[in-house]
Amino acid sequence: MNKEYIIALGELSDKLSGSLRSDSLHKHLYATDASVYRMLPEAVAYPKNETDLKHLIQFAATHGTSLIPRAAGTSLAGQCVGTGIVVDLSRHFTSIIHLDREKKQVRLQPGVIRDELNLFLKPYGLFFGPNTSTSNRCMIGGMVGNNSCGTTSIRYGVTRDKVVGLKALLSDGSCVEFTGLNPRELIQKTENPDLEGNIYKNILNELTNKQIADNIRNEFPRPEIHRRNTGYALDALLESLPSERGEAVFNLSELLCGSEGTLALTTEITLQLDELPPAEAAMIVSHYESLEECLSDVAPVMEHTLYMCEMMDRVILDCTKNNIEQLENRFFVEGDPAALLMLEVRADDADTLQAEVASVLAILGANGRSYANPVLKGPDISKAIALRKAGLGLLGNMVGDKKAVACIEDTAVALPDLKDFISEFTSIMDSYGQKAVYYAHAGAGELHLRPILDLKKSDDVRLFRQITTDVALLTKKYRGSFSGEHGDGIVRAEFIPLMLGSENYELLRRIKTYFDPKGIFNPGKIVDAYPMDKALRYIPDRPAPDVRTLLDFSDSQGILRAAEKCNGSGDCRKTEHVQGGMCPSYHATRNEKDTTRARANALREMLSDPSNGNPFNRGELKEVFDVCLSCKACARECPSNVDVATLKAEFAYQYQEKNGYSLRNRLFAYNTSLSRLQSSVAPLSNLITQSGPTAGLLKRILGVAPERSLPKVYKEDFDACLKKVQKPGNAHLGKVVLYLDEFTQFLDTQVGLDAIALLVGLGYQVKLFKAESGRAFISKGFLKQAKALAHDNSGDLVDFANSETPVIGLEPSALLTFRDEYRRFGLPEDQVSRMASNCFLIEEFISREHQAGRITSKRFGRDVREIKIHVHCHQKALSNQKVTFDMLNIPEGYSPTLITAGCCGMAGSFGYEKEHYEISMKVGGLRLFPAIKKTSPEVILAANGTSCRHQIFDGTGRKALHPVSILKAALAV
Repeated sequence: MNKEYIIALGELSDKLSGSLRSDSLHKHLYATDASVYRMLPEAVAYPKNETDLKHLIQFAATHGTSLIPRAAGTSLAGQCVGTGIVVDLSRHFTSIIHLDREKKQVRLQPGVIRDELNLFLKPYGLFFGPNTSTSNRCMIGGMVGNNSCGTTSIRYGVTRDKVVGLKALLSDGSCVEFTGLNPRELIQKTENPDLEGNIYKNILNELTNKQIADNIRNEFPRPEIHRRNTGYALDALLESLPSERGEAVFNLSELLCGSEGTLALTTEITLQLDELPPAEAAMIVSHYESLEECLSDVAPVMEHTLYMCEMMDRVILDCTKNNIEQLENRFFVEGDPAALLMLEVRADDADTLQAEVASVLAILGANGRSYANPVLKGPDISKAIALRKAGLGLLGNMVGDKKAVACIEDTAVALPDLKDFISEFTSIMDSYGQKAVYYAHAGAGELHLRPILDLKKSDDVRLFRQITTDVALLTKKYRGSFSGEHGDGIVRAEFIPLMLGSENYELLRRIKTYFDPKGIFNPGKIVDAYPMDKALRYIPDRPAPDVRTLLDFSDSQGILRAAEKCNGSGDCRKTEHVQGGMCPSYHATRNEKDTTRARANALREMLSDPSNGNPFNRGELKEVFDVCLSCKACARECPSNVDVATLKAEFAYQYQEKNGYSLRNRLFAYNTSLSRLQSSVAPLSNLITQSGPTAGLLKRILGVAPERSLPKVYKEDFDACLKKVQKPGNAHLGKVVLYLDEFTQFLDTQVGLDAIALLVGLGYQVKLFKAESGRAFISKGFLKQAKALAHDNSGDLVDFANSETPVIGLEPSALLTFRDEYRRFGLPEDQVSRMASNCFLIEEFISREHQAGRITSKRFGRDVREIKIHVHCHQKALSNQKVTFDMLNIPEGYSPTLITAGCCGMAGSFGYEKEHYEISMKVGGLRLFPAIKKTSPEVILAANGTSCRHQIFDGTGRKALHPVSILKAALAV
């Protein structure tokens, strides 16, 4: 950018009520979406209102640049990338404006998330039917731009069917409303001399031309294919023209729906809603030994009234085995199917539902193609749907540079043609030696078909074009839609002349000109397309950079490929209103910069650039990792297994090795040594840290938030305690090792004492293992020190494993380090596996012993107590919450409940640091603090993380207890 343009951007920024960023970090973060493309924008705008949008339109028209509208940025075809100004509507355009319950319509802004809209509508018995696999973070504006469909389209239609009206800004900055018009109103519109009037006049002239109308009807995809989104929806608009048969409603919203932001900037959307589906549901999951058998059953089962008919193939199912969260959702999979059909039926009552299930099973049984047909109900359906929805992201799990590439994944054909189309498609793939990925909306005639290619190699880039071309020709043969629901974008727009014919394509170009004569709205999409094999994420045949790391990333073939696993599907952009904990910093800020995706993208960008010198020594990386809480939620919830906490640890190490380690980081990293020292003079040290003046001085020196309370330290002789309570002959349940971590030894000594008393009281022979896990070192990037501890501790841990003596830990972040980070410190793989499989959280151990009948409720009193449980993030990510619930459910009088909150916000030292205090408390205040404040004082609060207990006290004034302390108090004497 030249100097004058940079000055102009600054002047534009001053005019906006929102903000404009043109720094290196933000431009790199918005250079990609969920597609294979990468274009560095000039700037990123976060408009706050329509006036801001008008300023942006005027700027683009004056300076010859473009505007690329963006919501969640999950587009698969490259709709959200470009070289102009990205306009991010996801931050401020998020209001639900009005619900008309009588008309069953809702008016909202484009940044409203689809699932959150339905949460709002549910109390009114209404919902927005069109769905996507990204529904917990995708936004209505993006759904309109793409004409999204999803799993429910066979029952509830596509987004275009639901759009009643759109409020939008045209390329001259004028504000218009597109809604249904009768013939008289339509003629009135054409008589207006402004840009809106010219648009109506020109489009009406085009569509009333018989030859043009015939071309549209003959060349556009078959009308029975309801997932058709190739080019502009002139075929749908044509059918709404006034005619001699009656007064059809003409609505240009149909044209804008699916236009990918190339015609106007939408500011408000009015949607037609449906009543909630019948309450009773069941899902039949039919298993097949071949793809052909699976596809042969689609047409017969679709004769039944289904609410979903989805397919997954073996490639996707195999990817679920490598994802912690989705592995649990595979519970219904029997054997090793080549493909599954997921068939949902619904009814108003259980008897009718059973009849519906029996009817579908009868169809499947008569055909005899499926070898298993389990029936799922209740929460199990949601788990299966979650598995299906994770499909796009799971494809990022493929280790190495070969990936399932989105290029031909959006084809839709008429249902009777599906089997033949797939047969010919498979022949094309075979001719290229390709084993493609098959999954998608079988009941709608759309299969997301992906070749597996390495787009870092020019040979595979050529295949990328060849395969796409061949499949385009095949789709044209069946008069299908090359873009069913994912849009044309960059990857398919180049093929529109082939799909619709040259005359229709010229018509599309004229339509674009009528709306946008200067071409400022999202150029290169739909018409005058960018080449589909250029501007890729990777420069073909460029030598891979040699990136040395201390941590072992060989499971991903290096740290760069670990970052590249992020395919942009944006699962990390879900908010606190839906299930899961990823990503707490984004929950608090709603900034793209603070997502898992942003951190992976920034790392990929910096590591890939050979001109960077030391690629870790970048301020952009420091900024993007700054508010990552290392909660590990991404390690579990990201379908692509992007573990940003581990990436952050390596970055922090590399950056500090170059730039030095700050005093505060040293003090936090060596917290155990300091605690040990303080413990030796505990009364004096506590007087200093708890006294107002001295505590305040310490906080100022250390950069600790003044609002924080500093923890006390204690001196305890655990060996003497154990010797006192452990009596010979009482250990009838065997030997265990109680791991006293660095937090338990000095800060939470009572928890250690309670654990000793509990285990001995239950009948175990206890041996103590006192060691520092290295958690503080890892979190602050002191990896050499953490590695040394891992090697020191491994000897004892392996010995315990070899003697089959389970190691039981109390602090999740410490114990789970043995199972997680230790495998990256160069220890022999067999040792790591043995010791990891022998280390248990105390909740895991006791719940397992209870399940085995070795611990019973009879060992505990019958006091009636209600307990609310908050579980540590690392346990949620690397183990599960249920074990804590199960352990506290052993006493007959105890009624535990899990608090459905994400991260508490403390995250070790993060919440102490003065610059992070505000975001720390905001994270806690989203779900955890309100849940606790609703509980009565008589309710016992349980939290097994030392940081969590501290945060709960600072945020609510309530004291939470470790679950061990609660269970020990219930132990019968």
